[in-house]
Amino acid sequence: MSAHVTPESAAPTTQQADTTQKASSPSTPRRPFNRHTVERKTLSIMRWAVIGFFLLITLLPFYYMVLLSLKPIESLLRNPASIIVTPTEFTLRAYEQVLAPVSAGGQGFGTFLLNSAFVAVSAVILSLLVAVPGAYAVARLPFFGHRQVNALFLAAYLFPAIVMAIPLFVLFTRLGLRGSLVGLVLVYIAQTVPVAIYMLRNYLETVPVSVEEAGLVDGLSRIGVLRRISLPLVLPSIMATGLFIFMIAWNEFLFALLFLVERRDSWTVSLGLSQLSGSAEIPTTVLMAGSVVLTLPILIVFFSTERLLTGGLTAGAEKG
Repeated sequence: MSAHVTPESAAPTTQQADTTQKASSPSTPRRPFNRHTVERKTLSIMRWAVIGFFLLITLLPFYYMVLLSLKPIESLLRNPASIIVTPTEFTLRAYEQVLAPVSAGGQGFGTFLLNSAFVAVSAVILSLLVAVPGAYAVARLPFFGHRQVNALFLAAYLFPAIVMAIPLFVLFTRLGLRGSLVGLVLVYIAQTVPVAIYMLRNYLETVPVSVEEAGLVDGLSRIGVLRRISLPLVLPSIMATGLFIFMIAWNEFLFALLFLVERRDSWTVSLGLSQLSGSAEIPTTVLMAGSVVLTLPILIVFFSTERLLTGGLTAGAEKG
């Protein structure tokens, strides 16, 4: 007789077979240790940690300076370690005192800012007018000793500023330019033109020669090539050099002290800030407000020109 298998008797057999198959199937293998992944994640964490650390040590002093300038002196003396400004403490009294003219009981920094802006902008424009064609001549035009010119330009920085200060002081006194902002601009031009030519010469040498030769073939003169081809390609470099000159002229103190100390109405902002720091009668909040006023224009100029400073306009200028 043939055996009949009922569904009830087959069910346990099927379950048993499934259990046996799962037991016999190999377990899912674990992913092996990947050293590259661990190093990449570790370096990523360390990168952000280092960036955060440098941001902290860079921005914390500036934050504390702004903080002190927004507090009344009474609150600062009561709790000098506080790192926040409450709404009841917030005040712009220090900035009003710093920017107000001397006749109104202030420190006259409004006039100092205008003087510094005139000196810095004039130095940038005049220095670039001299440095751009000079750098192009050194980079592109063959003449006797053009390789040694760069060394001569940089040799001016081998001498400390105080060595040139005394002869310039005597010269400008005899010319009647001592105490004049125009005389200070001329000093800054003499200081910045050599290094500006050196910087721009290196940038101009990165412009492909074939691009300029194509312009010459099309009938442009050397000046036309410089104006229509080379200058647009090195515009970020010119902006960077101009910002460098602006920072030198804005922050310079020694020559401003020598030439302008006798005329307060011609002081620059750096000279005015030094007078604040040297006075025991000036509150710390007013001194910090003056420091913010000195620093803020540099930050504004830098961030407003950041795109031109970091832009690669020379990318793709030559193919092949």
